[in-house]
Amino acid sequence: MLREKLDLYLDLIRWNRPAGWLLLLWPSLSALWIAAHGFPGWHLLAVFTLGTILMRSAGCCVNDVADREFDRHVKRTAQRPVTRGAIAPREALLLGAALALAAFGLVLTTNAAAITWSFAALAIAIVYPYAKRFVSMPQAVLGVAFSFGIPMAFAAVQSRVPLVAWVLLLGNLFWVVAYDTEYAMVDRDDDIRIGMKTSAITLGRADIAVVMLCYAAYLGIWAAVLIDRIPLAIVLLTTVAAAAHAVWHFTLIRGREREGCFKAFRVNHWLGFTVFAGVVAGYGLK
Repeated sequence: MLREKLDLYLDLIRWNRPAGWLLLLWPSLSALWIAAHGFPGWHLLAVFTLGTILMRSAGCCVNDVADREFDRHVKRTAQRPVTRGAIAPREALLLGAALALAAFGLVLTTNAAAITWSFAALAIAIVYPYAKRFVSMPQAVLGVAFSFGIPMAFAAVQSRVPLVAWVLLLGNLFWVVAYDTEYAMVDRDDDIRIGMKTSAITLGRADIAVVMLCYAAYLGIWAAVLIDRIPLAIVLLTTVAAAAHAVWHFTLIRGREREGCFKAFRVNHWLGFTVFAGVVAGYGLK
C-alpha cells in the first residue's frame, strides 16, 4: 500500500521525466555563474539544484489539480494520477504545499533579497496553470515562471537584481516559448476540441517560424550578454552548437507530427545544457 502510494506521488511529480526540472535548472545555474563571475560555491549550487527540483514537483501538483477536467480529454494526460482519480485534488495540493515549503526552507539559507523575490516566483508559478483559460499565449506566462530562477540567482549572489538579470530573463522567455510551443503542438487537436488556449493554436501555420525565431532571439540575447563577460571564442562556439541543436528541432517539428514535436520538447534540456556548459567553460578559462 505504501509502495503504491509512493509510486503515485512519483508519477504525479513526473519523477521519471526529468526534462521539466532540467529546463528550469540550466538557466538558473547559468545565471548563478554569471552573477558570481564564476563558480558560485557549493551552498548556492545545492540550494538552486534542490530548489528547482522541489518547485518543479510542486508546480506539477498544482497544474494537475487545475487541469484535471481538461486533462481527461487529452490523450497524453488522461492517465495522470489526479485526472484518473488515483490521487484526490486536496491530497495533491497538500503534497505540492509541502514541496514548496521545503523549497522555501532552502531559500531561507540565502539572504533577504532572495527570500523576498521567492514570493513573486511562487505567485507566478501558481498563476500559470490558470492562464491557459484566459491568455492566448500562455506560454509567455510560463516563460516568466520558468525563467524566474535567473533574478533569484542574482539576488542570492549579489543581494540585488540588476538590469542584466532581466535581460537574461527576457532571452530565456523566448526559449521557453519555443519549447513549450513544440509541446503544445503535440496536443493541438485535443486542445482545440476542449477550448484550451495555447500558442500552437494562436499561431496557426506560423507556429514553426515563430518557434525558430524564438530560438534565435534567445541565443542572440544571451550571446550579447556573455560577449563582454567570457572569451569570444567560447561565446561563438556555444552559440553555434546551440543553434545547431535548434536546427535539429526544425527537422523534428516541420511535419507537425505528435511524435516529432514531443521529441523536440523532451530533448530541449540539452540545448539549455549547451549554453550552461559554455558559461562554465567561459568563466573557467577567463
